[in-house]
Amino acid sequence: MKLSVVIPVYNEHETLPLLYQALMDALSPMKCDWEVVLVDDGSRDESQIVLESLVEKTPVHFKVIILRRNFGQTAAI
Repeated sequence: MKLSVVIPVYNEHETLPLLYQALMDALSPMKCDWEVVLVDDGSRDESQIVLESLVEKTPVHFKVIILRRNFGQTAAI
């Protein structure tokens, strides 16, 4: 079994490290393959930079998609 978690992100640079740690704590013990796809929905803050640094830490499990503008939460998912 493989688990994929998709999370839209919009101007969340301050909370992304906390989200990363919570996801690692919850998903790392799982006995299945898992991935987290973080979708930057056109953020205007430093979210893209933070997302890219998080992916560098754990590239096997974390992926990032950068949308060129804000399309809205539903489109990001």
